Amino acid sequence: MPDLQDKIILVTGATSGIGEVTARELAQQGAHIIILARNAQKAQRTQQAIIAATGNERVDTVLADLSVLQQVRDIAAEIHAKYPRLDVLINNAGLMFGAERELSADGYEMTLATNHLGPFLLTSLLLDLLQKSLAARIVNVASMAYRFSKPTLDDLQSEQNYSPVWEYGNTKLWNIMFTQELAQRLRAHGITNITTNCLHPGAVATGYGQQTGGIVGAALSLARPFMISPEKGAQTSIFLATDAKVGTISGGFFSKKKPEPVKSSFNTPANNRRLWELSEQLTRTQFLD
Repeated sequence: MPDLQDKIILVTGATSGIGEVTARELAQQGAHIIILARNAQKAQRTQQAIIAATGNERVDTVLADLSVLQQVRDIAAEIHAKYPRLDVLINNAGLMFGAERELSADGYEMTLATNHLGPFLLTSLLLDLLQKSLAARIVNVASMAYRFSKPTLDDLQSEQNYSPVWEYGNTKLWNIMFTQELAQRLRAHGITNITTNCLHPGAVATGYGQQTGGIVGAALSLARPFMISPEKGAQTSIFLATDAKVGTISGGFFSKKKPEPVKSSFNTPANNRRLWELSEQLTRTQFLD
């Protein structure tokens, strides 16, 4: 078990499921943990539970809804004011929304805003803090659900064709494509102290998908007893955040701590670049251009 006493680690979506387990186990190893959450009460409760379980009092909370881009900007400014650097960023937060298409505060499709645009902007705004680390890592929680997708960059907002399952699958593919393009751009800019990888956590028994309702929500409820625990689901995130064996690997997709090929004909360098450019436009940021 690595000693993480000198590491500052930010985990998004850390008040439940694999995010909470990831934050707790990294705190157990001595890391200074920052929990990014939407709900203040849940964040405080999780903070107290992790301190009680680990004896590590270096557990902080910051509040933002990743679907609201101004909140992402505000929280990035707060993190810059509070911390000298960031050693690991774990973009864990992700949701599946309901049968009816919803819009974020910025007018973007809610799944896209929460699962891709928010993390994209957060990573962009925290990159300089990661560059101050001797060896930083960006870990993006994707999913094999990318196989259940109907990807198109011509209707990124799913205005013409919306399904909660396809949309979730699309955003998990975007997570993978973002990771690959980020790794390529870091190399192109000569930034050698930051690596990025993404992962499939497994089919985890959490509250994920409950708000979807209908047939999809019912199917997830029926499948839940056969899913793995959040403790098992968090292991690949923890592995990518800490293990020396992956310290020089960047741009990979992992499952059960092992590299996994991405089987999608849509996953091409040209589409990765175009997704990046569209993401920059929607978040009004420029990122490793």
